[in-house]
Amino acid sequence: MAKAVFCIATTFLQAEEIVDKLKNAGFASTDISVLFPDTHGAKDLAHEKHTKAPEGAVTGAGAGGVLGGALGWLVGIGALALPGIGPFVAAGPIMAALGGVAVGATVGGLTGGLVGMGIPEYEAKLYEGKIKEGKILISVHSENPDTTDCAKTIFKNENAEDIAISDEAAVKS
Repeated sequence: MAKAVFCIATTFLQAEEIVDKLKNAGFASTDISVLFPDTHGAKDLAHEKHTKAPEGAVTGAGAGGVLGGALGWLVGIGALALPGIGPFVAAGPIMAALGGVAVGATVGGLTGGLVGMGIPEYEAKLYEGKIKEGKILISVHSENPDTTDCAKTIFKNENAEDIAISDEAAVKS
């Protein structure tokens, strides 16, 4: 069964290092998600790192910033406004999973969206609190135990916080 491996990065630099290591380990950009509050101005997020931002970055640019470097490599970057919580920037499969929350749901907010992705409620509430503090949620899709262990090892080696593994729920389209 597919798994999702989660962690919290405390800084953008740490998040970029983690995503870069996941990329180098062979994870596809479509398997990695990031989520963080959109409290940073465009100046804080804009930087160059010899990479072309995917076309999804255009959406992010319109939402208040351009993600560069390893985070710019991720697909589907965009802004979400979660009712009762505020603006967020998301990239990867989490964008689609939380898109429905942003559009219509008010019950459960971010926690409800994370639970819908297969994260147990306790961890979802923990992650929501950390994200509201300005930290960055990173999620990786894994199809087998070896890639699950690889992602977990990368998170540990980069000193990520609150590492967890859960069965992955299918994202409704």
